[in-house]
Amino acid sequence: MILPIFLIFSLLSSTSNAAVQDFCVADLKGPDTPTGYVCKKPAVVTVDDFVFSGLGAGGNTSNIIKAAVTPAFAEQLAGVNGLGISMARLDLAVDGVVPMHTHPGGSEVLIVVSGSICAGFISSSANKVYLKSLKKGDIMVFPQGLLHFQINAGKTPALAFVSFSSERPGLQILDFALFANDLPSEIVEKTTFLDDAQVKKLKGVLGGTG
Repeated sequence: MILPIFLIFSLLSSTSNAAVQDFCVADLKGPDTPTGYVCKKPAVVTVDDFVFSGLGAGGNTSNIIKAAVTPAFAEQLAGVNGLGISMARLDLAVDGVVPMHTHPGGSEVLIVVSGSICAGFISSSANKVYLKSLKKGDIMVFPQGLLHFQINAGKTPALAFVSFSSERPGLQILDFALFANDLPSEIVEKTTFLDDAQVKKLKGVLGGTG
């Protein structure tokens, strides 16, 4: 009986402590810890810490994936630090793609503003594919940590806005993890079943070595 009461008291206590401080604006000059940035002193916090105008302009899609992601994470919008939320803008040129990737730190919700986007994710338990062609106004959820992708499915540029359940959702793109670093080609070949020529071609495209 004592243990449940203690746990309830601890939960209420931690909730009360969290509510004591209205916000924790990131001090980007301070240490970056596993739990986030340290807080700015309230006396130096201004309204600009809660405002970011960077999502109003399109990103540069002149790159190999013909896509651009403009983040509004803690590094760009210090006011989201500690709140467990953030946003980003996704620009996809014609034939643009955000390759298979994962956000280890948060779930994602995407809304299509213009154009059409083919998007999907793969479950971790049965490797089941959840795939959908999205049009203007459609929303799709991508659960935390699962591999997912977005492809421009139309003949015009596509625009979407994304929200995350973390101020720092993280990002790992599968193709870059395999072919854009110095992981030895022999290991890549054994773990992906690709032949040597294919691996070297992809490493050459993405700037990898080894």
